[in-house]
Amino acid sequence: MHLNNCNPLEFTKVLFICTLSILLLFFGFFTNCWQVADQQWFVNHQRDMESYIVGRMVKSRQDGVFSDGGLTGVGSRDATPVNYFDKPFSFQYIAYINGLTFGAYSTYSSQVGGQGMLFSILDSLIPLSPEKKLRLFHAFTSLLSALTLTGIILWFYLEFGLSIALFVLASAIFSQWLVVFGRNLWWSMWAFYLPMVVAIHYLKRNNASTNSQLITFGILVFITIFIKCLFNGYEYITTTLIMMMVPFVYYSILNKLSFRRFFRGLITAALGSCLAILLSFSILCFQIASIKGNLLDGVNHIVYSLQKRTHADSHNFPSIYASSLESSTTTVVVKYLKGTFFDANNYLSSSNPFVRRLLFKIRYLYLIFLFLIMSVFLYSRRNRYVSEKEGQSCLALIFATWFSILAPLSWFIVFKAHSYIHTHMNYIVWQMPFIFFGFAVCGLAVKSVLSDLILIARRCT
Repeated sequence: MHLNNCNPLEFTKVLFICTLSILLLFFGFFTNCWQVADQQWFVNHQRDMESYIVGRMVKSRQDGVFSDGGLTGVGSRDATPVNYFDKPFSFQYIAYINGLTFGAYSTYSSQVGGQGMLFSILDSLIPLSPEKKLRLFHAFTSLLSALTLTGIILWFYLEFGLSIALFVLASAIFSQWLVVFGRNLWWSMWAFYLPMVVAIHYLKRNNASTNSQLITFGILVFITIFIKCLFNGYEYITTTLIMMMVPFVYYSILNKLSFRRFFRGLITAALGSCLAILLSFSILCFQIASIKGNLLDGVNHIVYSLQKRTHADSHNFPSIYASSLESSTTTVVVKYLKGTFFDANNYLSSSNPFVRRLLFKIRYLYLIFLFLIMSVFLYSRRNRYVSEKEGQSCLALIFATWFSILAPLSWFIVFKAHSYIHTHMNYIVWQMPFIFFGFAVCGLAVKSVLSDLILIARRCT
């Protein structure tokens, strides 16, 4: 199904699902309208990291957008520099709202900080009070997040129909981690999903089998990965890269691509991604050099930041990183398997501790078992579809779903030390995009059963 071939009725359906998705996701991200997350958690989640954007806006208002290399950071009341461990987060908001200036500014040098530059420019252009502008920026970020995820939901609608799209939409609405990240100025959640959204819609229209299509695919990969690195750095970079390849795996199976074509596409995506990351690395090195005066300082900082987040020797780092670097990868993965996707305690009450802790908290481990059962069920029924294409689509979805689990696992395993420390936020990667595809499998299984029941009912009448 292609949008340019839509009849008026089909266009109305597309407009309906897109409008519904955008509105439901936007209000969830912007205000926690559906109470998916605890309100206090929603308000305060990652407010410390967001303060780096607010600090950047104060610094830009004071000395220009590209002062201190345009890097995000935190400022202090006097000439004494502060750092992250001093927890100067509240002052950034106070300084921004009250028009104060910084006596010193400490940069965060692990990402380019494009989001900070963007909001600094918008801050200088919009003639509103700081409080209203901050709320407007949250709304803008929430809208971008809703639009990007709607791009994924639209693809599920075009590929599998309305019921499956609604299953995926529900999984996005009720994910407490998407809700608490959706409006955050620092995280710019939309940028994680942008490469996948562009890839999934391009590959729906083009199978990237010809040289020209392959080149276009590589260019799109380069542009979208560069935008991701520009707006939220290298956080969850392995997850983003694998997530981007999920649609490629889906269409490779659907179109029965030869291994040679599959490998060419894989290499093209890898080259485009590497070039984008290297370009962003180069920009970051020059930003750091503009402050410290040495390009090598930028390179050393990037290498150091990478090592302390992965599997480096703990003896080469401060003692604060020892536990994370020496931790077991298995322990880290198990921790994230036990994480909560949705907490029914926000809606229901029970005095039974077992019910509150184990039944009302829908954990990712539960969902993995559910998706596995549904996948086996669908696989066993793949030959019962009316057309070969429908059966192949079902098979492609199953394989793409279990390929997509590599996206979150890659971060837990490769960036094990980071995951050990950041258990207050890294659960978000389960939604990139494994949970979406898993719910699509469930939706397709339910649709299959309902179709059989309807058929049986008709035969009996």
